[in-house]
Amino acid sequence: MMGGFPIPVSVLTGFLGAGKTTLLNRLLKDPALADTAVIINEFGEVAIDHLLVEQASEGIIQLSDGCLCCTVRGDLVDTLADLVDRLQTGRIAKLARVVVETTGLADPAPVLQSIMAHPALVQAFRLDGVITLVDAVNGEATLDAHVEAVKQAAVADRIVLTKTDLADAAEVETLRARLKQVNPGAVVLDANEAGAAALFNCGLYDPRTKSADVRRWLGEEAAHDHGHHHDGDHDHHHEHRHDMRVRTHSLVHDRPVPFSAIDMFLDLLRSTHGEKLLRMKGVIELAEDPSRPLVIHGVQKILHPPARLPAWPDGQRGTRLVLITLDMPEDYVRRLFEAFTNEPSIDTPDRAALESNPLAIAGL
Repeated sequence: MMGGFPIPVSVLTGFLGAGKTTLLNRLLKDPALADTAVIINEFGEVAIDHLLVEQASEGIIQLSDGCLCCTVRGDLVDTLADLVDRLQTGRIAKLARVVVETTGLADPAPVLQSIMAHPALVQAFRLDGVITLVDAVNGEATLDAHVEAVKQAAVADRIVLTKTDLADAAEVETLRARLKQVNPGAVVLDANEAGAAALFNCGLYDPRTKSADVRRWLGEEAAHDHGHHHDGDHDHHHEHRHDMRVRTHSLVHDRPVPFSAIDMFLDLLRSTHGEKLLRMKGVIELAEDPSRPLVIHGVQKILHPPARLPAWPDGQRGTRLVLITLDMPEDYVRRLFEAFTNEPSIDTPDRAALESNPLAIAGL
């Protein structure tokens, strides 16, 4: 697109006290983040350094008091639209990146949806990734007590562990392992490793993407229908009851798929269980044009307009979808996908049967 569009947007989230503002202040002093606009919420833990705000007044936008993902949600759209207007009219010379900080109690999904669902914004911006901060001292207790914290970890592309110097080393490793269980596809970093190069450029939309980036973006380590089950440890089950509600479904198909089949699969999944679909990413080999991969990305019922890459990175082919869900019926996603790719299990309807009766698979 002209004018430097689409502009990558990163969403920075994490529970209260996780250290989002501290990380932001450090990042904003990094020359790599020149020409970055930061949309923050004044209701946060501490304000961005006043000196820094004065030095970069054109690049930092503070929203009014309130939760970014609900009461200020409309303002987020307006703020992003204003940034585009400033860029097009020359009031901002250059805008390389936008970082949106959510409040500590926020579910990041509505913020992601605001960007994905607005017709004008999806032309100007692309979601680069979700960065979730987790406090190493209080992280375990926070995950146990608040399902919102588990959801923040589950949808992340990058998880940053803060305050590791104040926590016991064994407890930090336990927390790290738990976070990888909740979100096998995320890169988990210590805060001292969390520079701009490690946190940004998470997505698949850059045509220079290499196959290793594709595997990481899609959570290559995620097992097929990855659940959180540890036999014989009932106390652990009770402690981590929120974690067990999250599942990572990794769907793989090694032949080209008609666009209509993928479209119907996604439409039926979102219409029946959209609120349980925390995040979805995928790269698809289309039957209509297998030479150019289709990239899809969705949050709950909102699907970002699919994008086409010019070519497959390093010759990688096939279809791979990764879905992160909350309280989704256990094997519903897999059975629905197999039906639409015409590899149904015994006693499961195929694609033709589903087209005639979309409610033919149990779990709807």
